[in-house]
Amino acid sequence: MKRSSVPLIYGIYIAIALIGYFLLLSLLDLHQNPAYSVFNMVITGGGIFLAIKKYRDKKLGKFKYQKGFMAGLTAGFVATVIFTAFFAVYTSELNPSFSEELITMWETDWFVNIGMLVFTVALMGFATSLVVTLAIMQLYKPSWNTSEGKKHTY
Repeated sequence: MKRSSVPLIYGIYIAIALIGYFLLLSLLDLHQNPAYSVFNMVITGGGIFLAIKKYRDKKLGKFKYQKGFMAGLTAGFVATVIFTAFFAVYTSELNPSFSEELITMWETDWFVNIGMLVFTVALMGFATSLVVTLAIMQLYKPSWNTSEGKKHTY
């Protein structure tokens, strides 16, 4: 596997895990409760962590923060696009009543169509990918706690 294909492959793995988790929740009739979507962050975070780790291991020489960040962000964005496409098909074709069931959980006077629901899922996925990648990359940031770094402190 080439280093450049690592984010793509791990993005597909993350998407498969997210889709599997969503389908498991739907089998248990828990997919209308948005509280369970918090676990999506755990799935995405685990996949992004593994993608960055694999990317770093494939890198010969010095690992650059920017390259690792882009690998994690790409994996998360690929997973978000695939999961959002699945969610759009699921909500419009496989279970058209799902969007109404989900929206009626909140008492609101707003009209929320399927496009807005899919856009919200995509936005949440992109935001999760960005935040989780930023958090995980802190593990790979070079430390300033070296003898050379201590010379430059007060």
